[in-house]
Amino acid sequence: MSRRHRAVKRERVPDSRYKSPLVSHLINMVMERGKKTVAEKIVYTAIERVSEKLEKGDPIELLLGALENIRPKLEVKSRRVGGATYQVPVEVSFDRQQTLAYRWLIEAAAARKGMPMSEALAAELVDAYNNTGNVVKKREDVHKMAQSNRAFAHLRW
Repeated sequence: MSRRHRAVKRERVPDSRYKSPLVSHLINMVMERGKKTVAEKIVYTAIERVSEKLEKGDPIELLLGALENIRPKLEVKSRRVGGATYQVPVEVSFDRQQTLAYRWLIEAAAARKGMPMSEALAAELVDAYNNTGNVVKKREDVHKMAQSNRAFAHLRW
């Protein structure tokens, strides 16, 4: 990793159907082995199923609502001081919040065995929108860990 320059953040290209950079980011994270059309099919089917199940308006608004419920605000990072390692709570930047939320969502969907990925992803999105499910539990666990270690907040860098 170069120490001279920070990597330039590239603008995300919006997806073809919803014209949303959020959906294109989700597609790119679902994609395996470069098979983008398969990932698009999975994500678009999942978004359609979510809008059918919840019977609300715009599917992108539903996705945003689900993401809002699973984005972590705090996390812990290991910090070595003296010979001891402390778990120091730090605030999470918006980009990392988004990436962690997508990562947890995809992991939870992949962990649901016995159903296609599009159905599992739709079920996880519905659970996240309703503030239930494995992804919300994961976020709560991360927040609890940060809350219990707030005594070490003065070690932040």
